[in-house]
Amino acid sequence: MSRKAATVLAVLAAAVVAAAVASAAGSAARRPRLEAPRGLAAASSPVLRDGSLGARGAHLLASTAWNGGSYRTSTGEAVTVHLSPAYADDDGVAQRWADFFASLVHGPELGLLTAYFAPPDEVRALCGGGEGVLGCYEDDRLVAIGEESDGISPESVAAHEYGHHVAFNRVNPPWTAIDWGTKRWATAERVCPRVAGGTAFPGDEGDEYTLDPGEAFAESFRVLNETRAGEPETWPLLDASFVPDSAALQAVEADVLTPWTGPTTSTIRARFATGRRSWTTRVPTPLDGTVSVTLGSGSNGLEVLAPDGRTVLSAGTWTQQGGRQAEASVCGSRSVVVRVTRGGRPSAFSLRIVRP
Repeated sequence: MSRKAATVLAVLAAAVVAAAVASAAGSAARRPRLEAPRGLAAASSPVLRDGSLGARGAHLLASTAWNGGSYRTSTGEAVTVHLSPAYADDDGVAQRWADFFASLVHGPELGLLTAYFAPPDEVRALCGGGEGVLGCYEDDRLVAIGEESDGISPESVAAHEYGHHVAFNRVNPPWTAIDWGTKRWATAERVCPRVAGGTAFPGDEGDEYTLDPGEAFAESFRVLNETRAGEPETWPLLDASFVPDSAALQAVEADVLTPWTGPTTSTIRARFATGRRSWTTRVPTPLDGTVSVTLGSGSNGLEVLAPDGRTVLSAGTWTQQGGRQAEASVCGSRSVVVRVTRGGRPSAFSLRIVRP
């Protein structure tokens, strides 16, 4: 090779290297800054809104080369955190996000979480929303902004979305907790009577978004944690009718730390008083849901009445075992009345009562 040719190649090689360095520098300059969590700060803008992950978002999650992985938190729990490739690959930041989630009021659902942090434009693409959509949640997967956007901190978004994660891993029969809120909180906030009255709309991500109790629970969870962190209470997102009082915040905390797992069963044995053809008892119903009463075999009648002791909510029907069973919805009432009517000779009887 001639000296001239070698010199030309060297110049070209130097040019290629310089161009590559310049390109890398330009990419670094354009790369958004991923923020490590700084602790909760009260949300200050009404633009925070949830999107919906959906099939398209789930496909994007699966097809993206996310950084991060599983991180052991300061509490000894494992949390999975992924960072968008648009951000620098920084295990230290991911670790601090894992510790942030562990700092929230939480239960065993923490170990089921997979969290994704991305720039706002990527979050909108993943969550299928327009301006103002800063996060979404579905099936143990949390997506949130990794940097402040429009005055909203990523910590507030992450705390709100984690509230959905709590609800997804709780039960509230006959309703779903992700849409109605958790059992004790939904009772304290009178979600069932509000739905019946047309002032709450579970699962509505459209026109009635601000009256969606599922969103109100997630916001109440955020407020609970920000209050515990010493931040002032704010309610920028939803209808003021859902602003949590101390009882609602206590209910959220109880539902997180000691989840409601199922109904309470009790048995009552009784007999008709002399000369009486009916027997009644008042049953406390501290939580909304379904109360079921089963009367042992025999010809006696069974009814579940409203708290006034007159309005029939449910009349007993025959069971395969020869007894009677009645079920009634508990929707805002803190007691029901059970009435047994004598169908033959006076005799002792037993009732099995299942209540929320």
